[in-house]
Amino acid sequence: MMKHIFSTLVMIAGLALIGSAVAATLTEVPAPFRGFDSTSTYQINYSQLNAMLKMAVVDTGRSTREVADPTRAATGTRMKANVQRSTTNEGNRFYFEMFNGDDEAEQVLRDIRDNLAALPSQAPLQFFNRNEQLAYWLNLYNFTLLNEVVKVYPKRKLNKLLKGKKSILDQKLITVAGVSLSLNDIQHVILKQNYENNPLVMYGLYQGIIGGPNIRKSAYTGVNVQRNLADNAAEFINSNRGTYAQDEKIFRASSLYDRNRGYFPDFQSDLKKHLMAFLQGPEKRKLEFASTIKPDIDDWTVTDLYGSYPQIGGSFAQNKAALLDATKSTTTGEGGVAAAPSVNASSRLFSQASTTSYVSPELIIQLQELKAKQDATNLDKATVTVEELGEVPVETGVEAEPGSVDEENN
Repeated sequence: MMKHIFSTLVMIAGLALIGSAVAATLTEVPAPFRGFDSTSTYQINYSQLNAMLKMAVVDTGRSTREVADPTRAATGTRMKANVQRSTTNEGNRFYFEMFNGDDEAEQVLRDIRDNLAALPSQAPLQFFNRNEQLAYWLNLYNFTLLNEVVKVYPKRKLNKLLKGKKSILDQKLITVAGVSLSLNDIQHVILKQNYENNPLVMYGLYQGIIGGPNIRKSAYTGVNVQRNLADNAAEFINSNRGTYAQDEKIFRASSLYDRNRGYFPDFQSDLKKHLMAFLQGPEKRKLEFASTIKPDIDDWTVTDLYGSYPQIGGSFAQNKAALLDATKSTTTGEGGVAAAPSVNASSRLFSQASTTSYVSPELIIQLQELKAKQDATNLDKATVTVEELGEVPVETGVEAEPGSVDEENN
């Protein structure tokens, strides 16, 4: 009898836990993240993120759609690394090796993530325009993802990290304005609903793998976010990891699209229209006449520089050289390859990471006062807009990108 009662209690407790998990899954945008001010010119300062990305990201340039040479076994062994030759030299790289086993460097990444997550509690997002908010969510998503990949690095294949019941994308990794969020909450609820299920958003969400959208050498901002999302889309779609024609009837596309079918309700038709808007060269004509899009291209290899390749029979220098040669030959401007930074240098550079704020203290105070005034007013008479409460001075010292112009809000 007691055993039966105990089993029943265990079952009820299990059901309660399942119910809690379901309840914790977001279905609509939480209140702190719904509002926006289309006229706002407030900007978030991402100089710290820019410094990190400029140092740690290697820009490999646009894909030439060339297939890499076959890998050869190192001297003294018949073993060789298994790489996907069509994609292995594509996509920007993040210098994960710099953080591997260095607690101080890993703490820097955590501080950046935590400071980003704390920002809406200090400066409510509702006082920023939609582009500024979009840039914020993309940066928060990407630095949260980076932290999770660093934890498991030098794990080379990330498919088990990103897919399945234990996917990190479903875990409540951060708390923003008092709301526990997973990366999928950000993508499939907040960004989907606030930006009308725009598929361009997908290209700003770094996955840590070669088969995903690029990580950029600078942070997203309200000024550059639309332009940079379009650039990421064009780069990905015109690469072997994004698309290529199998034959006259079948056009292959990344499994990224299969995992994000929500952006394409009429999958074949909507995806074809989307790809046609960005495809260039002979692949565009091939897609035009193809009868089926097959979304099965993938490469789950981590986007490190070369450190996750197994040391088979000695150094794996040929892969390192191949990637660096490809990078040097295809990259210009700020994407040029320089000597890899040391961990000590990165730690010194970000020694103040834990105390960094992305908006000025003055602006934080003003926005908090504005929020308090708005809340008090709404208690007395329905709802009032930000404009009715007066304009807050724009933070000074936040520079736009050279040559950039303010872009239209969504």
